[in-house]
Amino acid sequence: MTRTALVIVAVLLLLLGLLWVFQRNLIYLPDGGPVPPAAEVIPGARDVSFTTGDGLRLAAWYVPGDHDVTVLVAGGNAGNREHRAPLAAALARHGLPVLLMDYRGYGGNPGSPTEEGLHLDVRAAREFVGDTPVIYFGESLGAAVVTRLALERPPDGMVLRSPFTDLAAAGQANYPFLPVRLLLRDRFPVTEGIAAVRAPAVVVYGTRDTIVPAHLSEAVAAAAGGPVTTVEIAGAGHNDLTMLAGPEVVGAVVELAGRIRDAH
Repeated sequence: MTRTALVIVAVLLLLLGLLWVFQRNLIYLPDGGPVPPAAEVIPGARDVSFTTGDGLRLAAWYVPGDHDVTVLVAGGNAGNREHRAPLAAALARHGLPVLLMDYRGYGGNPGSPTEEGLHLDVRAAREFVGDTPVIYFGESLGAAVVTRLALERPPDGMVLRSPFTDLAAAGQANYPFLPVRLLLRDRFPVTEGIAAVRAPAVVVYGTRDTIVPAHLSEAVAAAAGGPVTTVEIAGAGHNDLTMLAGPEVVGAVVELAGRIRDAH
């Protein structure tokens, strides 16, 4: 029995060690392949790029518009900017300029994603936008990325789509049999950050989201330090099309942009 127990412990320790080493392969799921030219996907869009603080040149798409408010879109942990094109196209139809950024390692960009790396990426994207009024739109993991950015460069407004309280809480929901909080190197503490953000925020979530359960998004809204609005999409799961560019999501951004323009 003692020998069997030692073998089991050794195997468990080996598995935990592998999870520690390769955990970012479970967190970040980039589509790293090349993307088509922006104008082939969204009429009028153009390919742009900017350089991060650690020297990476990142490609992105910019969709011009005649609205006073620009939307900076930070995606989730999978795919690339081409997958967010329906959102950008829908916002552009309302006249909103949109910057669709891709993190390092995503959409043909160099580098490998980490928490610190994504922060440098979105910071560079913010610099590209310039001094125009801006909404940070963060999808899932991107909600954590833009929340941290908001502490350095406060936006005029934020839309957080399916945000989690921190990455460990989301990880525990998906891997309940693992000691996720002990293993994680990248933390993404959203509720801690959002409490210090005074910009108006809109939290959008689906009631049938199994990847980021609704109660986590509700907790983010409850922790917000500024005025907050919630948009609950009944029956929607994390990756449903309605959560990408459905009328509730697009409407939340357009309504917030209108409030910002009126305030200016």
